[in-house]
Amino acid sequence: MNAFTYRDGMLHAEDVAVAELAERYDTPLFVYSRNHLLAQLGALTAAFAAVKPLVCYSVKTNSNGAVIKTFAEGGAGADVVSGGELWRARRAGVPAERVVFAGVGKTADEIEFALKEGIRFFTVESEPELARISDVARRIGATGRVALRVNPDVDPQTHKYISTGKKENKFGLDLARAEQAYEMAARLPNLEVVGLHMHIGSQILTSHPFVEAVRKIAPLCQTLKRAHPAFRCLDIGGGIGIQYKPEQHALEPVVVARELVPLLQPLGLEIVMEPGRYLVGNAGVLVARVQYVKDSPFKKFVIVDAAMNDLIRPSLYQAHHEICAVRETSARVHGDVVGPICESGDFLAQDRELPEMRQGDLLAVLSAGAYGFAMSSSYNSRPRAAEVMVNGKDHTLIRRRETWEDLVAHETI
Repeated sequence: MNAFTYRDGMLHAEDVAVAELAERYDTPLFVYSRNHLLAQLGALTAAFAAVKPLVCYSVKTNSNGAVIKTFAEGGAGADVVSGGELWRARRAGVPAERVVFAGVGKTADEIEFALKEGIRFFTVESEPELARISDVARRIGATGRVALRVNPDVDPQTHKYISTGKKENKFGLDLARAEQAYEMAARLPNLEVVGLHMHIGSQILTSHPFVEAVRKIAPLCQTLKRAHPAFRCLDIGGGIGIQYKPEQHALEPVVVARELVPLLQPLGLEIVMEPGRYLVGNAGVLVARVQYVKDSPFKKFVIVDAAMNDLIRPSLYQAHHEICAVRETSARVHGDVVGPICESGDFLAQDRELPEMRQGDLLAVLSAGAYGFAMSSSYNSRPRAAEVMVNGKDHTLIRRRETWEDLVAHETI
């Protein structure tokens, strides 16, 4: 569904005018559509229904408790990468048996917390991590269920910073080394080998890398299933891409499922998926207000009250986010949308055709539901933005705007 549409010349989030939300909650402001979240979850689950997947929402994408709770109420679990994310997921009502714990640098304290909570399994990235989970589990009298992360050396054809399944990436083990690591896991006390995990990258717009990866790991799955009685699960990760640009075509789950399901069904394993961006990316916008329009001899700058500390993706990944005026207009200008931070890299759009806007106008940065607030900071001592959830005609403040007092709450002089 498209949750953000124009009605009578004004941008709406579901049935609520975005201008009304900006007036009520001020700007910068993240606005999310609850029904978009549920529609995306439903579409993914339906596409893969033949293998009955457990969809574990990737919490790092957008860690607001209301977002996590929405997915939990829709039957999803959580993919977490830290003790803090596990705590957030449990606080939001995700059952422990629907939580998987990934990440290359888990501490002993995080592992102990997860074991005591009774999570579904750990995604294990290295042999030393296997040993640490075994040690912690033995110390507290628990059993650590593990699924080793295999790096299938597949090019996901995405930005190098969000490619995770190539041999030069820090994640996982290559196929040959993984088999040896599974033998090690079987010998260690207080461990149970329950599955295999892969995640090749993010914002993938073709199904071919997924197909190549599953074909590469399928023989290992069959080998492990014969060797380990408890081996029952394959976690295929996430990475399904969304539309950021008008000319881009999102990768629809039905397209991926059409090619993957015939490869997955013969394995006879439980299937886990870890989507993030696909579920939340286009469920959110960042609303900002124009502070100044600055014309130089070389370029027009639209200076707004949102900045790279609110949405760092354009600066970090050279990512494209569509910009639209909250009050619809056909007039266009060419220039940059920039924020007030003292960095040349502080921009939301560069050298683009933009809707013409004046001081005081509102604009919306689209596709900001994923890696927006979650990667935000208070750089330049800028309080972080508020977050709002829209559900039909209703809207709820799900995170209040930070204050100057919040900036120094943990400091002492």
